[in-house]
Amino acid sequence: MTRILFYVQHLLGIGHLARASRIADALVKAGADVTVVTGGLPVAGFPGPGIRHVALPAVASSASFSGLVDAAGVPVDAAFEARRRELLLTAYHEARPDIVLTEAFPFGRRQVRFELLPLIDAIESSQPRPLLCASIRDILQERAKPGRDAETVATVKDHYDHVLVHGDPGFVRLEDTFPLAEAITDKVIYTGLVAAPVPAPSVDRFDVVVSAGGGAVGEALIAAALQAAQVLPDIARWCVITGPNLQQDAFDRLQKLTRRGVELVRFRPDFTALLGAARLSVSQAGYNTVCDILGARCRALLVPFASGGETEQTARAERLAALGRVAVLPEANLDGPGMARAIAAALALPDPDRGPLLRVDGAPRTAEILLTLAQKRAAGQTVIT
Repeated sequence: MTRILFYVQHLLGIGHLARASRIADALVKAGADVTVVTGGLPVAGFPGPGIRHVALPAVASSASFSGLVDAAGVPVDAAFEARRRELLLTAYHEARPDIVLTEAFPFGRRQVRFELLPLIDAIESSQPRPLLCASIRDILQERAKPGRDAETVATVKDHYDHVLVHGDPGFVRLEDTFPLAEAITDKVIYTGLVAAPVPAPSVDRFDVVVSAGGGAVGEALIAAALQAAQVLPDIARWCVITGPNLQQDAFDRLQKLTRRGVELVRFRPDFTALLGAARLSVSQAGYNTVCDILGARCRALLVPFASGGETEQTARAERLAALGRVAVLPEANLDGPGMARAIAAALALPDPDRGPLLRVDGAPRTAEILLTLAQKRAAGQTVIT
């Protein structure tokens, strides 16, 4: 049985954890022994049943995104970092993995180098040495500081065997958002987008399904959608999902904006099934939500998160809009009237069933790739990607 250690650190939303959990689940179903090490605030239902889970003391991004804080919002110190580092290295040695996956790193998550660089050192000194692979989404955040991309390339060249890019190369390639991708082309493997299995459409049918991912930065989107519902009476049924991380006082404020026919909830476990039965999805443009939309082949209005210099969601939304698959409402234009106009435009989009198909089988494909790599390594064969 192939043993896999998967390190995942989510800092703001739950997208990284959700994608990694889908991959881990596919690996377990393929027969692997999987240990997922998480370092973010706990999220109910993740990483999922049948997966060994080691939870490090949780950290999250500070309100200013300038550092790390613990679960109580207190900035972490050297002792806190040392405790996490010790627990991570213990998890590594106990798992005795054939393959180690690091989600985002070294293309992101520089904030936790204090534990990941020692993990890489432990991997390099192990006999036998496990394969080390990066697990990254298809579109990367643009780097503002010079030298960061070169540092990433150096780390990949020195230590990583493969870089798994969870995307469809016919839609976007690594070099489109990572300028130095050519230097590591020999290590890159495209897996397809990691989407949840497409369920049957829900019997609970809504005209519009509005969602804000984890909810930590989604209050403005939800408020604009509720205001739009007030001036769009012909759209009868709305399901508005705030996300579990929205503060309670914000949820209470939003509740006062609802009208008859609008259901405001924190979470729906049947979210993807709701999309399959809806006329329209309204959401941010995060990786997992877009994968769900593509899988359900639902019309969509995307409001990409762009605060704090974020570029990834805008790039994804603009590329999908160029394909005629979605309508886009910039975050700067986010208010009730703007949302109402954008919803009307999105409802007039062409039938999604006639649009281009993107590969969304990335979870089972990733499992297949990793197990093949392990088998070839065990047999002493050269791995050609």
